[in-house]
Amino acid sequence: MIERKVWRSFASDNYAGVHPQIFEAMASVNDGHERAYGADAVTDELLRVIKQEFGEHATVYPVFNGTGANVVSLSAATRRWEAVICAATAHINTDEGGAPEKMAGLKLWTVETPDGKLTPELIETQCFDFDFVHRAQQAVVSITQTTEMGTLYSIDEIRAIAETAHKHGLFLHMDGARLSNAAAALGANFKQFTTDVGVDLVSFGGTKIGALAAEAVIVLNQELDNQIAFLRKTSMQLPSKMRFVSAQLIALLRDGSKLAIANGNHANGMARRLDAGIRALGLALPNPTEANAVFPILPAGVYEKLQDEFPFYVWNHTINQVRLMCSWDTTEADVDALLEAIKR
Repeated sequence: MIERKVWRSFASDNYAGVHPQIFEAMASVNDGHERAYGADAVTDELLRVIKQEFGEHATVYPVFNGTGANVVSLSAATRRWEAVICAATAHINTDEGGAPEKMAGLKLWTVETPDGKLTPELIETQCFDFDFVHRAQQAVVSITQTTEMGTLYSIDEIRAIAETAHKHGLFLHMDGARLSNAAAALGANFKQFTTDVGVDLVSFGGTKIGALAAEAVIVLNQELDNQIAFLRKTSMQLPSKMRFVSAQLIALLRDGSKLAIANGNHANGMARRLDAGIRALGLALPNPTEANAVFPILPAGVYEKLQDEFPFYVWNHTINQVRLMCSWDTTEADVDALLEAIKR
């Protein structure tokens, strides 16, 4: 291997490495041969674990990445002339390179929100012209948990959204790239804020919480299940050596999702520590810190100097707002070093 400098950042939880227990899980299934493309014992075990965590009717389809999970999910829930209602800040609208449009042929009906969260009232603004041939027809509501703004949907808020969607004959999709952080913040198991409140499809994120290229489409509404296998293949998201993806998801979700929620709790706790330190410095934090993302406004000229030492993304250049992400491996020393650098 080449020599590489080891460094720390607050840019993204994608920057973090793989959790040791997940490496161990992959190594544990690396002996002998298994049937390819998901016809293996490890993927069978993953299905059993998913049913424990999401309910007896849940099914699972491992994929490589979050964009793939979203495209496959939304493709399953729409026909060629149909559309998805989402927040204007939604990842499927702002950060997937147009993949939902290009790969799934979807129209996105976007809604401006103050905090990244849809509400029944905001969804209703797009619920018109049903059966009108000149308008792309609404088929799905997609919400992100936690949102791109770092905010968190409560269980009651998700239930209300599901009721609104289903009233209009729409499916509800949850983009759960940070679903484990949400579970930790809510103090709930996954089933309580997905299956139990009417979510139809979940894009489950493993990579941001300590896995390596391990995501999944979790189907909670069996009406949508018969298409996913074919859509996953045609969307180039079918892993051949699937047991290595499944083993990672099992490591996160077994024993009541112990590792996933522990990693989420840790990342969220580091974000709370960072939030408190930033507030103590007298800096503004327009967005609430509800999971593992912190959105301070830094004085002009400060963030450029900080980025040399602690890489992170600028969220809104017009007001000098940045996004600081904490990960499963962020340490108190990392947080304190960043706070000291901001103070300096």
